[in-house]
Amino acid sequence: MFNVLSSAWALLLGMMLLMVGNGMQGTLLGVRGAIENFSTLEMSFVMSAYFVGFLGGSRLAPEMIRRVGHVRVFAALASFISAVMILFPTFADPIAWSVGRVVIGFCFSGVYVTAESWLNNASTNENRGQALSLYMIVQMIGIVGAQGLLLVGDPSGFVLFVIPSVLVSVAVAPILLSISPTPAFDTTKPMSLRQLFHVSPLGCVGMFLLGGVFSAQFGMGAVYGSEIGLSLAQISTFVASFYIGALILQYPLGWFSDRMDRRLLILVVGILGGAGAVMGGVLGGNFTLLLIAAFLIGGSTNPLYSLLIAHTNDFLETDDMASASGGLIFINGLGAILGPVITGWLMGDAVFGPAGYFVLIGVLCFALSAYAAYRTTRRAAVSVADAGAFAMVAPTSTAVALEAAQEYANSAEDEPDSAAKSA
Repeated sequence: MFNVLSSAWALLLGMMLLMVGNGMQGTLLGVRGAIENFSTLEMSFVMSAYFVGFLGGSRLAPEMIRRVGHVRVFAALASFISAVMILFPTFADPIAWSVGRVVIGFCFSGVYVTAESWLNNASTNENRGQALSLYMIVQMIGIVGAQGLLLVGDPSGFVLFVIPSVLVSVAVAPILLSISPTPAFDTTKPMSLRQLFHVSPLGCVGMFLLGGVFSAQFGMGAVYGSEIGLSLAQISTFVASFYIGALILQYPLGWFSDRMDRRLLILVVGILGGAGAVMGGVLGGNFTLLLIAAFLIGGSTNPLYSLLIAHTNDFLETDDMASASGGLIFINGLGAILGPVITGWLMGDAVFGPAGYFVLIGVLCFALSAYAAYRTTRRAAVSVADAGAFAMVAPTSTAVALEAAQEYANSAEDEPDSAAKSA
């Protein structure tokens, strides 16, 4: 752990500051949209636009890096993020915000690709799992910390938009001044979606459903809070609860993942997330119960991302894991684009009202559990001894982090074999 911190502290610090900026602008726009009298449906398109850009960036950023290098791509994209954040309060219009969110999503995707390739290059097979864990932890801490910073200013003014812009600009400095040498960059051509579905139907269906859950959780949480009349402090606490749950429950669920049929664990964790959504929809009028609901949802849906990746890898040959990562990211991105739009429609007065926020999350979580139950009847489980190791990966990660997680799983799986041969 200390070796990882000593070699990658600047990168991890910079990424945490970037996540503070990203976490602030996501929640802040949800609150400011209500102040500007944007409709729930308009805000759903604004929030969905981020994931359109993110998906596009995940496909195009690798080629940009090959052409001009990590440093130029990282600095240029961070500059665009900082500029757009300043422009949001200047152009209070749903269309302008949607365009800005596409740009920010694209840029953050490219920034993540660059940072994750640096992190992977700074890691070894022995500490790659620790590096990925630290990377996910600093991302979550950044998002949680962002919610507290929302309380230092007035959401109807400019200051709260200036803070994330400054943080993004500052985050670039420690990374660019300390990262050396620039790593070689290469990505594998993605496996076709048909091939990927044939290998792991649950992995594909689960990633699509989870994309909708995560984008609704990340994009529409502040919109929901504004709709039901929560104060800014309450909205910040509500959004933070999702990520606190993810931080706390990720480790125990990962422990269980390496010791049982992962399909059964996916089934149980999906039910836990669905139960949290039912609690939020029915008892959300009580703020304490609302926070518990958010904790349960975040604590189940975020680890599900890593669980589905580990489950998919169990049915892949080692040489195919890298190519499968791009397909999983793409499937998850498609679900993420649709999530906020469907949530916005469900939250309309003519449908469920604000409770529609939890309706979508609950339906998707229970659907994932039902499909996991169905898949247990279609083929035998992979034995615990033959299953790959669980590696924590955040839903915001790109294919680079997924490939690093797969390298870690492979090395962890090989260690017992090597030990047995030497015994």
